[in-house]
Amino acid sequence: MAKVTLVEIEKTFRGKSTVIPNLNLEIEDGSFTVLVGPSGCGKSTLLRMIAGLETVTRGSINIGGKDVTTAEPSDRNIAMVFQSYALYPHMTVAKNIDFGMRLSKVPAPEREAKVAEAAKLLNLEELLERKPSELSGGQRQRVAIGRAIVRNPGVFLFDEPLSNLDASLRNRMRVELAELHHRLDATMIYVTHDQVEAMTLADRIVVMNAGQIEQIGAPMELYQRPETLFVAGFIGSPKMNLIEDAVAEKYGAATLGIRPEHIDVSREKGEWKGRVRVIEKLGADSFAYVDSDEVGAITVRLPGDADFVYGDTLHLTPQHSLLHSFDRNGKRLPDITTA
Repeated sequence: MAKVTLVEIEKTFRGKSTVIPNLNLEIEDGSFTVLVGPSGCGKSTLLRMIAGLETVTRGSINIGGKDVTTAEPSDRNIAMVFQSYALYPHMTVAKNIDFGMRLSKVPAPEREAKVAEAAKLLNLEELLERKPSELSGGQRQRVAIGRAIVRNPGVFLFDEPLSNLDASLRNRMRVELAELHHRLDATMIYVTHDQVEAMTLADRIVVMNAGQIEQIGAPMELYQRPETLFVAGFIGSPKMNLIEDAVAEKYGAATLGIRPEHIDVSREKGEWKGRVRVIEKLGADSFAYVDSDEVGAITVRLPGDADFVYGDTLHLTPQHSLLHSFDRNGKRLPDITTA
């Protein structure tokens, strides 16, 4: 395990395009930290700078108490797992896992012991003699992770490792990665554009936007108390309803936010009136997409067995203690306690 400290990091390409202007970040020893944000926000570039695959224009990187700003990737005590599995097709699973150790001339008995340990940890014991072409996508990704584990790094770096998997495999691999973190008690830094992955995997999320950090916190801290309008709209699925104009002004805000589950629904009366445009049935929950004269398009969470249908009129009342208000600069205002 190792702590990672980034001090005044800047990254400029070709002396013109600055993708990360000035960033400071501490990643605690043993944490599972997820860097999340939309495409182009700088999260992968930041991870590659930590790995030593991109040079730092300005600032310093410290891993495990050692300044590694200009160190080679092999000297940083890190292991990286990419979106592409990058497995050798002609090698068995065992040979793929121990390839780096063979290059480093690790003795055979030690290599075999580490491969066996990693295979047991990742449920690959029955697959060690197979070739990558005989594996599923999830199995291939576990082989790539096994190759990282045997290096016994201080920090694991994951660059959108689940993007190539279908939805079912992504869900399963999220669970396996979370379990792996607890078993290894290792420092893990994970990049994704998927806020669901961030919420389910991380003990700490770093939300990035345009090369800067919008907010850092535990998953539910970001969900329950977003400090900026960007975080409010990015974290949560479906996303937070964001309301402007006269309704927001009534609460002294430029923008008002309310989660779909924090709106009470009635057929008789409420603060806002709307017409159901779409009902999305998801089993235990349903989501109603409603057009309202007062607040425009708004999403409401309902029980799975709710009997509302297209065209129904709904009356909506926000739970006032759970409203979020933001100023014209997108910064959080003091909590609203009354309407």
